[in-house]
Amino acid sequence: MTPAHIQVRLTDIDILGHVNNAMYLSYFEMARIHYFNHLVGPDWDWIEKGVVLVHNEVSYHLPIFLYDAPQIFIYLEHIGNKSFTLSYEVLVKDELKTTGKSTLVGFNSKIQQSIEIPKEMREALLKLPNKA
Repeated sequence: MTPAHIQVRLTDIDILGHVNNAMYLSYFEMARIHYFNHLVGPDWDWIEKGVVLVHNEVSYHLPIFLYDAPQIFIYLEHIGNKSFTLSYEVLVKDELKTTGKSTLVGFNSKIQQSIEIPKEMREALLKLPNKA
């Protein structure tokens, strides 16, 4: 699967001239949307078979600048019955800039309850490279 390509915007840059630390969570979200679109398709029922984000981690290794073209690769680190953990590698020209992790829980917004990861999503997630 192709990585998510991120366009750094002028508003992403802080006074030091590099991407502000808070922007990386948005970049991770964009990458998840990119990957989920490929894994379960654009017509997936996110209301009844959705996910909620419960935890994020970010490690900043090297700065990203305005004219860089970051790529984000996502890996499946862990999958349980109701939750899974994704890990991220953010690269610019094959140089590792940032790593991170997100834990998500299956969630039905209609009934406001956690759910087991739907079978189709589980099968799709298992197609991701493993980074345990």
